[in-house]
Amino acid sequence: MKKVYLETFGCQMNVSDSERVATSLASRGFEITPNEELADIFLLNTCSVREKAEHKLYARVGRIRNSGREKPVIGIMGCVAQLEGETLFKKISGVDFVIGTKAVGRVKEAIDRVLDGDRDVADLGERERNYDWSVSDAQRNSPYVAFVPIIEGCNKFCTYCIVPFSRGREVSLPASEIIRQVLELRRQSVKEVHLIGQNVNSYRPPSGSEPSAVAGGLTQSIDNSGLEKFRGATPFSKLLRAVAATGIERIKFNTSFPRDFHADIVDAINENENLCNWVHLPVQSGSNRILKTMRRGHTIESYLKKIDNLKASKREISLTTDIIVGFPGETVEDFEETVKVVEYCGYDAAYIFKYSPRPGTPAFKMADDVTAEEKTERFQRLETVQRNSQNKALRRYLNKTLEVLAEKPSSRVAEQLSGHSTCHKVVNFQGSAAMLGKIVNVKISEIKANSLYGEVAGIQ
Repeated sequence: MKKVYLETFGCQMNVSDSERVATSLASRGFEITPNEELADIFLLNTCSVREKAEHKLYARVGRIRNSGREKPVIGIMGCVAQLEGETLFKKISGVDFVIGTKAVGRVKEAIDRVLDGDRDVADLGERERNYDWSVSDAQRNSPYVAFVPIIEGCNKFCTYCIVPFSRGREVSLPASEIIRQVLELRRQSVKEVHLIGQNVNSYRPPSGSEPSAVAGGLTQSIDNSGLEKFRGATPFSKLLRAVAATGIERIKFNTSFPRDFHADIVDAINENENLCNWVHLPVQSGSNRILKTMRRGHTIESYLKKIDNLKASKREISLTTDIIVGFPGETVEDFEETVKVVEYCGYDAAYIFKYSPRPGTPAFKMADDVTAEEKTERFQRLETVQRNSQNKALRRYLNKTLEVLAEKPSSRVAEQLSGHSTCHKVVNFQGSAAMLGKIVNVKISEIKANSLYGEVAGIQ
């Protein structure tokens, strides 16, 4: 039995792809191993969103190749594979096969060809019609949390982003398939599902019939008109209500696109306790001029109206975002507008990145006129502003009791567990292994930089 070591870089979509690849390979005679020293085959699932991610790939293949052991089979999956294709065989010595983002269902066939003696095997083709979107519980990263793709690809073409080229155009999964997966995950005792996609709220179900979904004796009726039996102003808000109706304990979704973020999404969260009180809404810049150059499709004024609506929710919704500093043409004044937005929004967390040009994007042709030193200075300044804002935001949880899914033992402290709250905060607390997989009420007693600490006040 050949042993496969699978390593994943990048976003939740990549993690989800890796889980399904592991499920497929394990069901077809391969062993997935966490020990790379035992591996006969290395699969590297790659990210191309930022230049640093690609450099990590090149360095990683080099380390595998020069480890001094008998040469394993090395395969590249994911966005770098899709974009670079067969050129990777020339760029990186030792790569045996390349699998595009929509060909992940055919990894075994590529491995078989290499084991049979073929060289430079590449599959960049389209996804097969009968592709299996389900994931075995044995191959998920967590037995209690599962990623459920609802849409892949992107039609937005932000000028800095490579995703429309690496993942293709937006394609939504049938609502019946999504509901079927959620019901099956609930049957497997999964407590929390994440509905994922590059832009989840751009969800548009494919036309055609949506038969009833059945899984393990649980049924969720979806009639032939699709999601029409569920109230909602958009297909996505209807889908949220449909998933909530399955009765699964916790539902999160990521990532939301501001232009498509309708107020009815907040209404759905307010109406359904199992729709978690967390929204990730990337602003990218606080300057309308830069947003227009980025081709984001929203203005700061429209974005802040959505933020105000979120803050008015009775659920006290946690807000997180993405921000790019040093985009081509960004002036000091543009950057100061971003600082103001961060101060106004009071994000619970922000993922801040220095702009790096990506070949193939429209922004790659723009003059990268903000110096590396300026980018670093702006990054550090904004990080300080966000940290101060984040500290204030997190103080509202002090002495409050949060519902936390106990997910894993702490890697640092003995007899301590770690999990996420409904508002997607990392919470650490003293607890035993018997609590794993349970929803625990934790009273917060300490606020840390990126996490909370508390004491168990009860188990649900």
